[in-house]
Amino acid sequence: MSFQSLKIGKHIIEKPIVQGGMGVGISWDKLAGTVSLEGGLGVISSVGTGYYEKKSYAKKLVADRPLDALNFYSKEGLHAIIKNARKICGDKPLAVNVLYAINDYGRVVTDACEAGADMIITGAGLPTNMPEFTADYPDVALIPIVSSAKALKIICKRWQKRYDRLPDAVILEGPKSGGHQGFTYEQCALPENQLENLVKPVVEEAALWGDIPVIAAGGVWDKKDIEEMLALGASGVQMGTRFIGTHECDAHDNFKDVLLQAKEEDIQLMGSPVGYPARGVRTNLTKLVEEREGPAIKCISNCVAPCHRGEEAKAVGFCIADRLSDAYEGDREFGLFFSGTNGYRLNEIISVKELINKLMQGE
Repeated sequence: MSFQSLKIGKHIIEKPIVQGGMGVGISWDKLAGTVSLEGGLGVISSVGTGYYEKKSYAKKLVADRPLDALNFYSKEGLHAIIKNARKICGDKPLAVNVLYAINDYGRVVTDACEAGADMIITGAGLPTNMPEFTADYPDVALIPIVSSAKALKIICKRWQKRYDRLPDAVILEGPKSGGHQGFTYEQCALPENQLENLVKPVVEEAALWGDIPVIAAGGVWDKKDIEEMLALGASGVQMGTRFIGTHECDAHDNFKDVLLQAKEEDIQLMGSPVGYPARGVRTNLTKLVEEREGPAIKCISNCVAPCHRGEEAKAVGFCIADRLSDAYEGDREFGLFFSGTNGYRLNEIISVKELINKLMQGE
């Protein structure tokens, strides 16, 4: 089967593959720029941009970490990442992922639009007021992430009533993705919440609002998976973990190595200060956290609203900003390494070009 291009708003994505946004620093300029160059949709993560280029864009550091949301979500860092991605992909479509649960959500969305993002993708919560922050940028496509037809319906109703606007596309994320889930622990295991069973109802709901393209995500790994999702009615797929296994991925080599060494049983759900279960690789950190011997929690970055300045971090046993940034910097001892359920299937590091060719041709 040959794949059709993917239309999102005014933009055409030549190949129906969206690279998932991964922070801190896993999908920044090199990965996102190269994916867009090769005909997919590259997605820059806005999380932790204060760490970009050895924290040169964070105006204030405490204990060598960006202080507060203003520096952790550095506007200058995000602008630099987008500018450097553009040097790679030119004027091809480029997206920025901004989590709804973060502090300074509205500012970061506006920062991304100012810097020239073509699309904003938002998950980790129901982004009912997303269009409010892009009013001055009508050409920027808006893509919420949902985990059910009900969630899509709520967003469409609110957006239409309040802003006379509808999503330009929607990402449907099933419970096999890396990082934060849109389900409780129990819901992640239920048959009705598996991606293959969610696509049809979400596609049907999307059609009621004018054929909003649905992009299926969470556990998509190869050409066969892509074909299965398209056959169910999706217009494209989003893949995160598989892109970690590329030379251009901005992750530290140690991060890539953690995944290359991971076995299937090492990839598990865990608690998170964000308030949703998160999926990652069991490492030294997870063992320390379980024994309540993890690193000290000081809440320097104030990254996500649900954490209440470190209260939830203390409850689950780790600070997510500190531990994800440690992983970005290659710290195997204290780093938190997110991965989808298929991360153990990574067995080599290849170029983005080669990976996209494999996904399109099934080699």
